[in-house]
Amino acid sequence: MKTAIQPEQPEEEAGIIFTAECPGRAVFSHIASRWGLLLLVTLGEGPLRFHLLRDRIEGISEKMLSQTLKSLVRDGLVRRLVEPAIPPRVSYELTPIGGELAAPLRDVVERLGRFVPDILAAQQAYDRHP
Repeated sequence: MKTAIQPEQPEEEAGIIFTAECPGRAVFSHIASRWGLLLLVTLGEGPLRFHLLRDRIEGISEKMLSQTLKSLVRDGLVRRLVEPAIPPRVSYELTPIGGELAAPLRDVVERLGRFVPDILAAQQAYDRHP
């Protein structure tokens, strides 16, 4: 049976992400983190400079933005582009792998947006009768 994780690999190889020693676990945590997910989805719209990313993703500090971008660049999901200028102009864009991963993440974010009213109602109901 093929899985969405690695469609061209046997199930036992694709399931390796569930083992503690899998190197993909670190990448998964970078993607699944709050800032990683939002950065990948935002960069799915096209390349952006650092300050525009910071402004687009409310609540992210420059330190967290920088750390998260470094992780995603190291993982090969984001490309850092430096334009020769004074001062240098730096922008970020998705690599082909990053773009392929960002598409379903955008779908998750959009679906979540549609369900926010239902989720809030469920939370309120739970809080009234825990």
